Amino acid sequence: MNMETRQFKIDGMTCAACVRRVENAIKDVSGVSSAAVNLATEKAQVAYEPGETKEAAIIHAVEAAGYGLAPVDENSDPGENEAKKEKERKQEYLRLIISIGFAIPLVFVAMADMVGISLPAFINPEHSPRTFALAQLMLTLPIVLAGLHFYTRGFPALFKGHPNMDSLIAIGTTAAITYSVVNTVLIFTGRTEYVMNLYYETAGVIIALIKVGKYMETVSKGRTSGAIKELMGLAPKTAIVVRDGKEKVISIDDVEVGDELIVRPGEKIAVDGTVTDGHTSVDESMLTGESIPVEKNQGDFVTGASINQNGTIRYRADKVGKDTALARIIQLVEEAQGSKAPITRLADVISSYFVPVVIGIALVSAGAWLIGGAGVTFSLKIFIAVLVIACPCALGLATPTAIMVGTGRGASLGVLIKGGQPLETAGRIHTIVLDKTGTITEGKPRVTDIKALNGFEEADILQLAASAEKGSEHSLGAAVVAESDKQKLAFLPATGFSAIPGRGITVTVDQKDLMFGNLAFMKENQVMDADLPEADELSGQGKTVMYLAVNQKLAGIIAVADVVKPDSAAAIARLQKMGLKTVMLTGDNELTARAIARQVNIDQVVAQVMPGDKADQVKQLQADGTRVAMVGDGINDAPALAQADLGFAIGSGTDVAMESAGIVLMQNSLTGVVTAIDLSRATLRNIKQNLFWAFFYNSAGIPLAAGLFYLFGGPTLNPMFAAGAMALSSVSVVTNALRLKNFKPTLEPKASDHSIEPDRKEPETKEAFMKTIINIDGMTCMHCVKNVTDRLNALEGISSTQVNLEKKQAVVESKQPVDKDLVTRTITDAGYTVTGIEAGE
Repeated sequence: MNMETRQFKIDGMTCAACVRRVENAIKDVSGVSSAAVNLATEKAQVAYEPGETKEAAIIHAVEAAGYGLAPVDENSDPGENEAKKEKERKQEYLRLIISIGFAIPLVFVAMADMVGISLPAFINPEHSPRTFALAQLMLTLPIVLAGLHFYTRGFPALFKGHPNMDSLIAIGTTAAITYSVVNTVLIFTGRTEYVMNLYYETAGVIIALIKVGKYMETVSKGRTSGAIKELMGLAPKTAIVVRDGKEKVISIDDVEVGDELIVRPGEKIAVDGTVTDGHTSVDESMLTGESIPVEKNQGDFVTGASINQNGTIRYRADKVGKDTALARIIQLVEEAQGSKAPITRLADVISSYFVPVVIGIALVSAGAWLIGGAGVTFSLKIFIAVLVIACPCALGLATPTAIMVGTGRGASLGVLIKGGQPLETAGRIHTIVLDKTGTITEGKPRVTDIKALNGFEEADILQLAASAEKGSEHSLGAAVVAESDKQKLAFLPATGFSAIPGRGITVTVDQKDLMFGNLAFMKENQVMDADLPEADELSGQGKTVMYLAVNQKLAGIIAVADVVKPDSAAAIARLQKMGLKTVMLTGDNELTARAIARQVNIDQVVAQVMPGDKADQVKQLQADGTRVAMVGDGINDAPALAQADLGFAIGSGTDVAMESAGIVLMQNSLTGVVTAIDLSRATLRNIKQNLFWAFFYNSAGIPLAAGLFYLFGGPTLNPMFAAGAMALSSVSVVTNALRLKNFKPTLEPKASDHSIEPDRKEPETKEAFMKTIINIDGMTCMHCVKNVTDRLNALEGISSTQVNLEKKQAVVESKQPVDKDLVTRTITDAGYTVTGIEAGE
């Protein structure tokens, strides 16, 4: 079955009851297999069979339910969407100003006499009751128009049998206005005793307060999508391309695959590509969270939106547009923020029944008080208060806002969470299975030990072995050559190279006959007839030992191993402290696996497992109901990642198999797993807090609003206070979710050898440097501070940078005056605005 997944924009939703209604309407369409509706993003992700249903049928079903639906244009400019949202915010703000602007004088006119303030005679209820009533009606009408959508959405939903939050507001305010209008007519007929039975101000203030809450909620929700905006802001706007031998600045949209591009120090890399000339270090922290720049040479892959630090390079464009790593990350985060966690279903289901039950409680409460002799006015108060206090908008926002902020924060930390379900599952894992090669270890062999024998020196052993292996493509030989390069040893002339599969090589180096290979190779050629204690010790540590013979005489041994990453042991210790059982799953031999396990203190080792059998091993761990997470490279471990309750794909973020895992770690480090689980648990706590207070608030508020406490001498709840409390409840839920933006990981990845510190010029004396003050607009958080600091420090001539977030300025030190144009361009490319550059003291 060929399923297609599309994203739709929904108009008209106000609460969790709406979410449930829209989801059911979509799911009822033939051919739709699943639908996830998100109140916070106002979007739906729908999976359907194109041959069985059409988009038009889905749109029609939602419109029939009383809401608007339109497909999201995947090719639309994110800037246009943001502009549209900003326009909607301005319209909402205008309606807010209108409602408040008329509500204030309305309350003054209605309540002045009650609090001892004497109104002018022409509007005084005693002297001019008709003018008094008419003035309130005239002041109420603009407020009703500003909140017209409560009625145009609320009543149709009610008549269709699916009432929502708008329905509650519409019923309550309509009851107050209708009651007041009837009394106004009676006043005009001479029944002036009804002048104090007007409740225009109740309806007006309810609408105004809810408008205040909705606007604050809209602003807060805009902040929850800050991660997407930040990621979009990473992409450079232009690129320098070489065409017909000439450099040319073009729009990023015009870059094509195969183009030769140039990037200079301090500039952003435009698209994903391969370095063809030059050497530099690149700051990839905005994509991976890795703070230390990564060295790039010819043949290395560079990622679009990362920042070139200290060298000019040329690179070939390999991936452009939607195929770049940044574009894929943005898409992944958008999908995650629009998804649902299983815990959300509870709120949706309850809310779908909650609204009709509330209407029933309001009618019963008002009817009971009316029958009990409390009077129409008191009963009407009870009816309106119950309807307003119980609006379930906070319930609908409790989970999606936390997921939006949580997944966005994860993306900024280099942890890409592919939806609400993986986010929730990560916090409930019992056992975590770790692949060895490339996950716990670095994934490539490295020289660990050199032992010289029979009068040779260690440097001689390494130089001869590296010279012998220079023409070899074997990974162990490559490790020897890399170590020689690291120690800056010259390669000696070599001839007569011959490889013996499974044994080693023979070659003549500097007129010496060399044999380099394993123990069996040495014994077969009568170089040795017994094992070496030193070699046995190294083998016991899980290292591969290679022997070097010079002119039939054993000269030394070189041990090579796939070494443990610098932060693996700390990450595994942290996972164990979090209560997780750790298991290492590897196809390597038992001896090597045990040696690695001892270094990182892992709980259980399963060795010599074929790639195809890893999924079965995971299944065995799940047999007793244990929830298992699998951490692998996302390619070879794909079956095991899919079998596990949750898969972590660990890698660079550009070539990992994102489809096989629920969480993708941009850092090539296990600390990302710790961060993901910590973040998941923090998000789950936040969701539970939101749900608890939303349920508690709705449940506890109804008895008070219904007058239950009044029966025993307690207070009643004024409908206006109910409206204010209801509006603030939604804002409080969103505000609580925003706290997740401050989440900080417990572990930071340690630097590996492939990373280098950026070149820094230490000041000779403090007095030898001049200070320059750069005023910068647009910085909002410590992430911005780090971004600006890193970019300025990367510029040639700048030795240090101090950024003050409160003052919105950066102070840089340099030996020569800074290039103001370069500084301005660098800061602008980072997404901020330079408002001034001046000499410091």
